[in-house]
Amino acid sequence: MRHLIEPEDLTIDEINRLVEVGLDMYNNPKVYNKICDGKILASLFFEPSTRTKFSFDSAMMRLGGNVIGFADASTSSTSKGESLADTIKVMGAYADIIVMRHPKEGAPKLASQYSRLPIINGGDGGHQHPTQTLTDLITIKRFKETVNGHNVAFCGDLKYGRTVHSLIRTLARFGNTKFILISPDELKLPSALKRQLINQYGVELVEVTSMEDVIDDIDILYMTRIQKERFFNEEDYLKLKNSYKLTREKLKNAKPDMIVMHPLPRVNEIGYDVDDDKRAVYFEQAEMGVYVRMALISMMLEVGPYARS
Repeated sequence: MRHLIEPEDLTIDEINRLVEVGLDMYNNPKVYNKICDGKILASLFFEPSTRTKFSFDSAMMRLGGNVIGFADASTSSTSKGESLADTIKVMGAYADIIVMRHPKEGAPKLASQYSRLPIINGGDGGHQHPTQTLTDLITIKRFKETVNGHNVAFCGDLKYGRTVHSLIRTLARFGNTKFILISPDELKLPSALKRQLINQYGVELVEVTSMEDVIDDIDILYMTRIQKERFFNEEDYLKLKNSYKLTREKLKNAKPDMIVMHPLPRVNEIGYDVDDDKRAVYFEQAEMGVYVRMALISMMLEVGPYARS
């Protein structure tokens, strides 16, 4: 039995296969619609979610399985004081696999120590979001054909953005050597992560505060929202929430084959006039999350293309 707590729990070969299987599931969904028949996914979301929760639910049901769980911790015994360890132990009798999101960093890792089922981290605080990383990679593969060799820019909340932290490390593992970091000074990528990227992977990090100064040099623009829930002081959030907004006008100087990604939800960092631009792929990105999560569930449960011979 294995768990997925962070992207490094998967080898590069495993990630490549998940992407390929996910793309095949996207192109040939009927081939896989019974491989999880009789299996149950426990969906434990201690923190609000739309795309991650419902894409996992959709993924399991598209594979022929069933889903139980909650989308609000107040509806579980957590509201009565039950420990995470006890919740996980009890769920071991009810399901075959668990996906969980939790506001506290490290909670999925803790849960894995008490679980007799595979645990998938659906996001923990500002720490990790490995299945969003898989979603991002399958999207890049679909629209750019390769995962490496691109100038990737991350824009917005790089300090607290768990999607950014997971993806940039994984792209560095794939051999990408240059990243453009667009953020206000208050929301720069954490220093420890920058040191890791430079020392372990030898990447070049270009830090700027203006999107317009670098937009013509970008192959993949990864937009993020300024996350109100990560701020302790509302005044700080209000000061920074409108730091960036991508508009159709700003795209005029971008490469014609650049793609614009966003883990969603967006607030006001991408104008609605961008949605019709062929470079905007964030809604397709959300769709691809279903299929790569189908592949991941198959791998964790060892069914379908991952069944043991």
